[in-house]
Amino acid sequence: MGSLRDAWEAQADNWAAWARTPDHDVYYEKVNLPPFLDHLPTAGRLTLDLGCGEGRLGRILQERGHRVVSIDASPTLVLLAKTHEQSQRVVLADVAHLPVRQAAADLAIAFMSLHDLDDLQGAVFEAARALEPGGRLCVSIVHPLNAAGKFVDQTADSAFLIAGSYLEEFRYSDEVERDDLPMVFHSYHRPLSAYARAFEEAGFVIEALREPPDPLPGDEHARWRRVPLFLHIWAVRQ
Repeated sequence: MGSLRDAWEAQADNWAAWARTPDHDVYYEKVNLPPFLDHLPTAGRLTLDLGCGEGRLGRILQERGHRVVSIDASPTLVLLAKTHEQSQRVVLADVAHLPVRQAAADLAIAFMSLHDLDDLQGAVFEAARALEPGGRLCVSIVHPLNAAGKFVDQTADSAFLIAGSYLEEFRYSDEVERDDLPMVFHSYHRPLSAYARAFEEAGFVIEALREPPDPLPGDEHARWRRVPLFLHIWAVRQ
């Protein structure tokens, strides 16, 4: 299937259109991002945006006063982030091999990126290396329950089915088209224990978990008020 890095590079232009079209990515704008930002630490010495994509979160962080270095392995996405009218410092690199000196940062953010990486353990270890003791790693991922199953139908009270094993790790892709914008999301399902183990082995202590509910009105969102879409994790470097 090739690497996830290559898969996302192949989708880079589609992703930029998806992310930059106003009011298109409502799950990002209305469900995932607001509660994530509500709990984000204030700006400090240096913030690393790990798996920055085309740079939309980095731009928000800069507006909030963060000194940001954004990192992604996709050449196209790095170029898009760099050439945006609100430019940012962005580096082409694998987040499992960060070009950052030890203890250089006090905050690392992996917003919707850890499940899109081939090397979860390497990325978490590198985040720990780049953070000073007491520094924080703040993560948003597709909720592992969401990645492992699906609703049987579109009704508000639909059953949610896990056809295989939640505890197995596996690669998957979701092909979506919305408002004439196509996108293929390439990701890796890992159970919550896999993330917890990676954090533990890298020297992090998880201080908070959140499962933000879908606050959007309408019957099409009712089922997602019963099963979480996203998972937020805050961890401290020991």
